[in-house]
Formats: sequence, structure tokens, C-alpha cells
Amino acid sequence: MRLTYKYRLFPTAAQRTAMRRSLDACRWVYNKVLETRKEAWEQRQESVSLYDTIKMLPGWRQDHPFLNDAYSQCLQEACTRVDLAFKAFFRRVKAGEKPGYPRFKGAGWYKSFTYPQHGFRLDGDRLYLSKIGGVRIVLHRPLEGEVKTLTVKRDALGNWYACFSVEIEPDPLPPSPHVVGIDLGLAHFATLSTGEQVPNPRFFRQDERALAKAQRRLSRCDKGTAEYRKHQRVIQHIHQRIANRRKDFAHKLSRRLVDEFQIVVFEDLDIRDMQKNGYRSLHKSIGDAAWNQLVQYTRYKAEKAGRECVLVNPRGTTQECSNCGEVVPKNLSTRVHECPHCDCVLDRDLNASLNVLARGLASMGLDP
Repeated sequence: MRLTYKYRLFPTAAQRTAMRRSLDACRWVYNKVLETRKEAWEQRQESVSLYDTIKMLPGWRQDHPFLNDAYSQCLQEACTRVDLAFKAFFRRVKAGEKPGYPRFKGAGWYKSFTYPQHGFRLDGDRLYLSKIGGVRIVLHRPLEGEVKTLTVKRDALGNWYACFSVEIEPDPLPPSPHVVGIDLGLAHFATLSTGEQVPNPRFFRQDERALAKAQRRLSRCDKGTAEYRKHQRVIQHIHQRIANRRKDFAHKLSRRLVDEFQIVVFEDLDIRDMQKNGYRSLHKSIGDAAWNQLVQYTRYKAEKAGRECVLVNPRGTTQECSNCGEVVPKNLSTRVHECPHCDCVLDRDLNASLNVLARGLASMGLDP
């Protein structure tokens, strides 16, 4: 299985400049490839393949010497990114989704470059990168598995990270007799079929006032000034702090779930559809909860640990009685499930989590 290990880099001033130049060269190639493929289709109805664009790189490097600031395979990977963007575009067209034609990347919107095979070497606390040199790296945990690719990434605050994509073998945990169904919500972040309720941390709400204050200060500044950039950085720092807290929460909870339960069952929620259609008044709270993040982290941890993470259809899990299976209609304000058919009385979220567990076990051919 594939995993990604992310480590913080601490480049010198000269290395930061070299990394920015490499990033700009890759961004230029990305935009040039997109322009070439777009014009070829619009003007001549021709499709330009990935390998056609890679063959153009030597000529571009002769005409534009600044492209030599980037490692050759990093430039080839930029061509691959465009090809993947077009494949995703055509897939969405065929599926009847909103297509989203590939876009040109402006400064600040292209944030990483990748060494697909070679051009990097890890030696102690130094990561040697072609065209950049030995950059200090903090290995806060061991790097396991066979390294396949390395992506050097810059965040909004200008910090640099090394993301190693590695191939590893699963490391199964001892079997557990416990299984759990999980209902994700807003009143409680998660309700487990065991009866446990995980409080909703509401990380965005915690910093909402500070963010609004920083945004008001930014609105009073003229764009391009030092004062504008100062307040813009404050806003970026607040957003990153929220994201880091949310990630830490999801990692810890997913780790605990995988360690304790052999089978973990979630609802297969369509978050975007919920925000746009069914729960538009709650779109900010739904986005703050970041349920998909927990599901994603649990799935890859479960795969590595030899556990099962199952997604089931969420339709009707709240309405059905977990005891007798009859449908008991209720709206969002009804917090208690009271079944008139079997006299079952439960918290509505606990009732839903029991239904989620039953559906997950049934999908695996197991008895609830």
C-alpha cells in the first residue's frame, strides 16, 4: 500500500530562492503545456499527448534558460499533472458532473514540485535535492518503506515540506472482537454504536471572531502594501492553525478507532451535496466538522493495520428503528427516537449508529 510521510524542511535563504525558482519553472511548464494542448484542439482539432509535450521540453529549455533552474524530471512531472487534469476533466464530462476545465496557474497557485524517481537523497538530517543542495530536514518519525516519489511543497505561510510517497507492507494488529458503527453529526461530532458520544470541537467557531477581526483590518489596507501583506499573513496563520487542530483531532480519533475495533462502519456522506442543497443553512458547521477527513484517515490506518473500514448508504439511518426496522419519521429538532411499534426509546444519533453498524455488517455477510 502507498503512504505519504510529511516532514518539515528548514532551507537557508539561498536554498529558499532556489526552491522558488524551481517552483516557478515548473509552473511555467504547466501553463505552457496547458496552452499548447488547448490551442492545438481549438485551432486544429488535434489532441496532444503527454509524451508529445515531454518531447517539447528540450526546445523550451533552450529558448528559456530559466527552466534550467529546475530538475528535468520535475519539469516532466509538470507535464504529467496537466495530462491528469485533462483525464479528470473528461471523466467528469462523461459522468455528467460539472466538468471544471483545467486552469492556468498564477503566482501563488502552484505550490509544489515532484521528483518522480531520481534527483534526491536523504542522508541523516539533510535532504539533498538536485538544483537546490542539502536542505535541513526534521525527521520527527522514521521513514518506512520504499520511497517512490518526493514532493517538495510550500504552504501559505512560506514553510516548506518534504512529502515522501512510499510503498509499504501492511502491519496487522492483533484481531479485536469489537465492531462499531459511527453516526457523524453536529450536535455531537460522532456517536458510536457503543453509546459513546464524541463532542464536536468546532475549531473554526473557536477562532471565528479572531478571523473576522483580522479580515476587517485587511479590508482597510491598500493592496500591495506592506501593511496589507502583514494582515494577510495573520489571516493565513489563523486558517493554518484551524487546519492543524482539525488534522490533529482526526488523526488521534482515527488512531483510537482502528486500535480498538476490528470493523469500523461509517455513512458514505456526500458532503458537497449536503452543503449546497439539503443543509445550506448549516454549510459552515458542516465544513468545520470535516467528517470526510476522519473517514479518510481511518480508512488508510485500517488498511495498514489489517482492519476493515466500511462505508454504507446513509439514506434512512435516522428514520429506521434499530430494534424493529420500522420507519419512524422525525425532523432535525427531534433528538430522541421513540418507536410506536416496539416502544424502543433511544437517542436519535445512537439509533442511527446502530443502523449504520447493522448495514455495514450485512454488506460483509456478517450477522449484526
